[in-house]
Amino acid sequence: MDNNSQGSGGFKASLGGLFGGGAPEYSNTELASVPLTGMSPLSPYLNVDPRYLVQDTDEFILPTGANKTRGRFELAFFTIGGSCMTGATLGALNGLRMGLKETRDMAWSKPRNVQIINMVTRQGASWANSLGSVALLYSAFGVAIEKARGAEDDINTVAAGTLTGMVFKSAGGLKGVARGGLVGLALSGAYALYNNWDHITGSPPPSSR
Repeated sequence: MDNNSQGSGGFKASLGGLFGGGAPEYSNTELASVPLTGMSPLSPYLNVDPRYLVQDTDEFILPTGANKTRGRFELAFFTIGGSCMTGATLGALNGLRMGLKETRDMAWSKPRNVQIINMVTRQGASWANSLGSVALLYSAFGVAIEKARGAEDDINTVAAGTLTGMVFKSAGGLKGVARGGLVGLALSGAYALYNNWDHITGSPPPSSR
C-alpha cells in the first residue's frame, strides 16, 4: 500500500513538473505557522481576508454628472402610465356600479349585459383620460419648472400641482381656475408635507407607524 501511495505521489509530481506546477507540498501545520502580513483575520472557510469582501462603495457605476435618483423626466412616464391605468380601473368599477344600478329592474339578458359593458367601457375611458391629462400636465409643468429653476425641491412640486389644477379647470372661467388652483395647491402641499414629515417632526409619517 505504501508503494501505491509513493507511486501516486511520484506520478502527481511528474505531472506537476510537466505542466509547470511541481511545487513542494506542505502540511496544514507548516502552512499555519507561516505569518500572513496584512491578511488577518482569515476566513476559516474561504482562506480570504474578509476585509476584501466588504464593499464600501456603490455597487453600480453612474455616468459623469448623473444623479443617483431618477429625475422628473424619467418619472413622468411612470406617472402618466400609472395614472391612466388607475383611472381606467376606477372608472370601470364605477361604470359597473352605475350599470348595475340603472339596469336593476331588468332581467339578466343580453341587452342588460351589453348596457353594463357599455357603461364600464365609457366610464373607464373617461376616468383614464381625466387622470392621464392631469398627470401629463403635472409632469410637464414639473419638468419645465425644474429646468427653469435649475433645482429639484418641493417648490417645484407645489408650483406644478397648482398650475395643473388651474389649467385643468380653466374651462370653468376665473372661478374654475381659482378653485382648481386651490385644489392643486392643497394636494401638492399635502404631498410635500408627507415627504418632509420626518424632517419637520423628527419622526416617520403617521401612516408608516
